[in-house]
Amino acid sequence: MTSHDQKTPGIGLLSVLLGAVAAGPILLYGLSATSDSIIAEIGISEAHFGLLATTCFGAAAIGSATLGRLADRHSDLSLMAFIFVLSALALLLVAVPDGFWMLLIAAGLSGIAQSFPNGVTNRILLERVPTVRRIGWVGIKQSGVQVSQLVASLLFPVLAIGIGWRGAALTAAVIPLILLAITWHSLRTTPLLPTAPSKVGTDTPTEAADTGVPTEDAHTNASTEVADRPAEPAPTRPARHPGMVWALAAFGLINGIGVQATNVYMPLFAVREMGFSLVLGGATAALAGVIGVIARVTWARRMAKGASGAHLLLTLALIALAGAVLFFVAEATGWAAFLWLAVAFHGISALGVSVVLMAALMRVIPAASMASASGMVTAGMFFGFALGPLLMGVIVGSPGGFELGWIAVGATYLLCTLLALVLIRVNSRGRR
Repeated sequence: MTSHDQKTPGIGLLSVLLGAVAAGPILLYGLSATSDSIIAEIGISEAHFGLLATTCFGAAAIGSATLGRLADRHSDLSLMAFIFVLSALALLLVAVPDGFWMLLIAAGLSGIAQSFPNGVTNRILLERVPTVRRIGWVGIKQSGVQVSQLVASLLFPVLAIGIGWRGAALTAAVIPLILLAITWHSLRTTPLLPTAPSKVGTDTPTEAADTGVPTEDAHTNASTEVADRPAEPAPTRPARHPGMVWALAAFGLINGIGVQATNVYMPLFAVREMGFSLVLGGATAALAGVIGVIARVTWARRMAKGASGAHLLLTLALIALAGAVLFFVAEATGWAAFLWLAVAFHGISALGVSVVLMAALMRVIPAASMASASGMVTAGMFFGFALGPLLMGVIVGSPGGFELGWIAVGATYLLCTLLALVLIRVNSRGRR
């Protein structure tokens, strides 16, 4: 390919990044939007339905924790192709009428497809997108999850009326395949940024800081600098992640419990407890998706302007806690207005955490370690995502029902609030 054929990062690359984050979750959001029909047709309990999400996110967590460093060694194009092919395959398996076990297999494949997007898309941003646009793009591409929630929550219930929920999944399988074709073109025509070796010995501390990479890490990919530092450990030994990575992973885990306990059972709650139709029940998740997209872009802009990640996490935790209270009030009163307000609070807060976590990572982690560091934080979120639906399903099936479930969700956000306060205090001490 000639330099004439190459182009600066544009809407094509941004669409690919957003699509990579969106492809995997389509299956689970679609199943959640039609959960009432699935539970009735297959003859499973609410707790069994929760196992689909647990399988999905459990596979995603294991994949993120174990395959992150492997992803560091593979090309962007091969990893992106892996994401889209697995996402399409998972949706195709849902269309196979072979009982609950086939749905579990499909959910697991969907989870694996969600193991790589954060790491590989973060790496693409660091390698191909200029610094001034990078954090803003994080917010847009991280909103892919909510775009997926919006599309699946509207598409599946509407299609299910005519061709059933299996037919809806078969139709949706076309989406990842289209994204794969766009990816092939976009990555091959968008060049890498100037490499670090050309700047060895010339960058000032300020210039290195501007890249979002600490000064001592800014040239880790330069062979000349590696040769000048023989005392360092062999490059084959995995680098240890800083404490901030583990703290962000812990926050993602706790928040993830509340996020997916709400996402997976929100349409079912609307249909069963509030008397909504299947389509209107799906609309609750769609509304959360729309607000989540706006929220993620907004929070990313705040981060790009230098806002403290810890303070934003505290704000998000408090709003999410208020949302859990509103879900409880909606259940207690039966008033639909409280449900819609709770959905809005959920979209604004809990669904915006991911972009803050990823943007905070990009401030301290170099490109060479981004896939593995992102994998650890993503693994934390996915473990939380796996636990949330399972616990919520057990609670909903118990005498406590949804009322006890919303109390449990509120407890997770209270823990997030406390952890954010700890992070703020630690950061304050570090500046002294």
